[in-house]
Amino acid sequence: MKKGMKIGIVIVALGAIGALSVMAARNRDGDAVDVRLEAVTERDLVSTVSASGWIRPHKYVDVQADIMGRIIELTTVEGANVRRGQILVRVDPTQYEAAVGRSQAAVSEALAREAQTKANLLQSQRAFDRLVKLASDNNLVSQQQLEEAETQLRVQKELLVGAGFGVAQARSALEETKDMLSKTVIRAPMDGIVTRLNVEEGSTAIVGTTNNPGSILLTIADLSSMEAVVQVDETDLPDIHLSDSVEISIDAFPRQKFTGRVTEIGFSSVRSPLQNGQSSTGQGAQAIDYEIVIVLDNPPASLRSDLSVSADIVTAKRPRALSIPIIALTVRNEGDTKAIASENKDAQAAGEEAAAASKSTDNDREGVFVVREGKAVFVPVKVGISGNEHFEVLSGVTRKDSVIAGPYEAIRSLENGKAVRPMPATTTAPAKPGATTTGS
Repeated sequence: MKKGMKIGIVIVALGAIGALSVMAARNRDGDAVDVRLEAVTERDLVSTVSASGWIRPHKYVDVQADIMGRIIELTTVEGANVRRGQILVRVDPTQYEAAVGRSQAAVSEALAREAQTKANLLQSQRAFDRLVKLASDNNLVSQQQLEEAETQLRVQKELLVGAGFGVAQARSALEETKDMLSKTVIRAPMDGIVTRLNVEEGSTAIVGTTNNPGSILLTIADLSSMEAVVQVDETDLPDIHLSDSVEISIDAFPRQKFTGRVTEIGFSSVRSPLQNGQSSTGQGAQAIDYEIVIVLDNPPASLRSDLSVSADIVTAKRPRALSIPIIALTVRNEGDTKAIASENKDAQAAGEEAAAASKSTDNDREGVFVVREGKAVFVPVKVGISGNEHFEVLSGVTRKDSVIAGPYEAIRSLENGKAVRPMPATTTAPAKPGATTTGS
């Protein structure tokens, strides 16, 4: 074989080997997972609980009638300022005036009966005294006559006591009817503004009961002190404390933010599972919510009852806290490299395999993936409070680390030791220390 031909064959062979090497390298590089990295940095974290509710006055009274009757006079209108003791409503007093008249007549009758009993007692006393004197002087009265007179005297004394009770009873009935008559005039129980008026002249006032909203005639409120009433889920309740600061948004004031403080935390749920005939767990169970009362700082004069609000209750603050992205935190079985259950079908299957291998989920560990020599390494971490986009990290990583922060599906299915390829950095700069994030 000629020398030139040998050289050509060697060159072709070397070229083929080089091409195969490039293809192999590309194939190896093609196995790497594209991931987004984010540095572990310090941030000012604020943990919040979000809730919605409505506005109400801190002090208000629902005025109800204590008697039933037709309203003959209404002296106020909705939005009017009223003073404590001011007459608001008059109910037709005719039947109650008649009841007072009957009670007064009953008192007079009882007094007359008492007077008659006193006279009978006096007569019996005199008769008994005469018989005693005759019995002692001339012995003209039998013992039987003397005993009968004494018995009659005792009967009259007891009748007088009974007559006294009759007078007291009649007078009590008179006071009761007078009290009912006085309730035909309804007065303002406090200073404030009439925020709701539910009746008109000529309508019938019915006796107020807790379970009958139609019995409320009107509502008086002090609008100088307003509060927001919101409902939070049972899982958020342990994080909320009295005096926690709150940022409030009111739909009617879209360009303003209001502040307040938590002043009341419900001790029982808004809707008890026992009252609904349901247990707090199981199918068909309703969400268990608790009521939180928030007093607003410096509410505007134009604020009204029942306005819709959204509240962010600040439950914790961590200045300059070491933090990781929320999306970066994942869960793995200790000693296994596969993801546990996930919405992703592949990750779901891997999670089922991991559970079957470990026979237990007690070894689940929270952690993040960091990159070491081009490979993903799962590092268990301990986290603290959560902001809107970041967790406070208490241990496991340092400021020198970068964690895999996306994409979501890549993190959920990522295996320990898997080759990764960093995606090109975005133009968004990482948050500097002091940047505040909030969460729910």
